[in-house]
Amino acid sequence: MDFLTLIQVLDSTVRLATPLLLACLAGLYSERAGIFDIGLEGKMLMAAFFSAAVAAVTGNVWLGLLAGIASSLLLSGLHGLASITFRGNQLISGVAINFLAAGLTVLIAQDWFQQGGRTPSLLTSGRFGPITLPFTDSLAGVPILGPIYSELLSGHSILVYFAFLAVPATWWILYRTRFGLRLRAVGENPAAVDTAGVSVIGLRYAAVAICGVLCGIAGAYLATALQAGFVKDMTAGRGFIALAALIFAKWRPWQAMGACLLFGLLQAVALRFQNIEIGPIVVPVQVMDALPYILTVVILAGFVGKAVPPKAGGEPYVKER
Repeated sequence: MDFLTLIQVLDSTVRLATPLLLACLAGLYSERAGIFDIGLEGKMLMAAFFSAAVAAVTGNVWLGLLAGIASSLLLSGLHGLASITFRGNQLISGVAINFLAAGLTVLIAQDWFQQGGRTPSLLTSGRFGPITLPFTDSLAGVPILGPIYSELLSGHSILVYFAFLAVPATWWILYRTRFGLRLRAVGENPAAVDTAGVSVIGLRYAAVAICGVLCGIAGAYLATALQAGFVKDMTAGRGFIALAALIFAKWRPWQAMGACLLFGLLQAVALRFQNIEIGPIVVPVQVMDALPYILTVVILAGFVGKAVPPKAGGEPYVKER
């Protein structure tokens, strides 16, 4: 593999890791507050549909992004209502959201556009285009630095840059602000937070809302930046992969970015190389396509280190009288 091919593979890695990273950070906020959320997949899927649908109808990608975020927030609100207010089972609520999104997106798409559950292909104004960073042209001819800057760092959509900037922002919020301290505390010991006069319900709803916003951006990225429209089940398990990456990273933002880049790299290699030769052995592309999902199963089965979730995670808080 030559240097330019390596840069191109890494460029694809960044693009493919972006929706995983956004969904992973979404789950990080929610689960740090004690609300387990396996409905990341459903919220991304709903956001992908509504962002593509509104962008196709209006021709404005920003309106599409807002629609995607709003639809994801609606599902987050339902999850919060079921798991926080009514103290229902958080896992069942997440599964219900996934089923609801999978069915509704196809039903509404077919009724709206009559294209077999798809949206029309998005034109230029309905998609997030690449951003060329300053000095890209002047540095393009510089050995090593030029391809890294012009091919790997430059030329991504604004949502890619937002996703990777959200990692240090998340670290700062969680570990350097009062809100972050309270958010982490409510996932470990909600009774202590309540005793201090801070609303446990309010903090958990705030975390669920942040989760909804980030899932909305992730879904919008899939439909309006990575691809040019919505197709049935286009999230393809990315919400579950993001959940596995979150567990792999032990609910920490920087490690979450590394885990998502690992999954993105596996997908990028599978897309780039149809068959991979390792000595006399030829690895079929189907094996490479399956690797992210195999790694997901391995992580969720607990084979990659011991990941201890927040102590109060998954448990509804009942205030003592």
